[in-house]
Amino acid sequence: MGVWRHGPKPVIGLVGGIGAGKSTAAAAFAARGGAVVDADALGHEALEQPEIRCRVLDRWGHRGNLVKPDGRLDRRAIARIVFANPAERAALEAMVFPYIGRRAMEEVAKAQADPAAKFVVVDAAVMLEAGWDGVCDRLVYVDAPPEARLARLAARSGWSASDLAAREAAQWPAAEKRKRAAAVIVNDTGRDKVQEQVDRLLEMWAVGSG
Repeated sequence: MGVWRHGPKPVIGLVGGIGAGKSTAAAAFAARGGAVVDADALGHEALEQPEIRCRVLDRWGHRGNLVKPDGRLDRRAIARIVFANPAERAALEAMVFPYIGRRAMEEVAKAQADPAAKFVVVDAAVMLEAGWDGVCDRLVYVDAPPEARLARLAARSGWSASDLAAREAAQWPAAEKRKRAAAVIVNDTGRDKVQEQVDRLLEMWAVGSG
């Protein structure tokens, strides 16, 4: 499989279909000593930065209802705007991607220096679209049947099939993501099965056993 080239510890990137269960896979890697860098959490953090918040409100604040009662930006309200228009989505990405990318690199470096971390996992829905895969040694594609993905998204976020379609249209095609991946994890029968697949990968790659 080649060498691990991005530091003393392997860096594994997680990509996959929306709602496929990347977080479940990330938890399975974490259970075996992986330090997880969660790009979605960094996205939340990005929108709390004063400069980014101001840019978001300057562009879309006139539409109203972008600020929640607790004073934070309403990510769902922003999503409704940007996923309906590619130009608006590109504008948001230009605002937040540089920040998320910098913070992700900082967290990877921190994990590399942490004696407790056996390896590093970067969980990022738009890993390839944003070009963050360059920090990863190998990518793992997390997959699940479309009906299972939609059921999870409906239960978690109230998404409809059209919501899922709009989000998928904003990302690289699944086939292209799979092509870039060194391995595939199928999340269709629960966490235990995902853990088994993660364990097999780590054993095959000789990761985390030292």
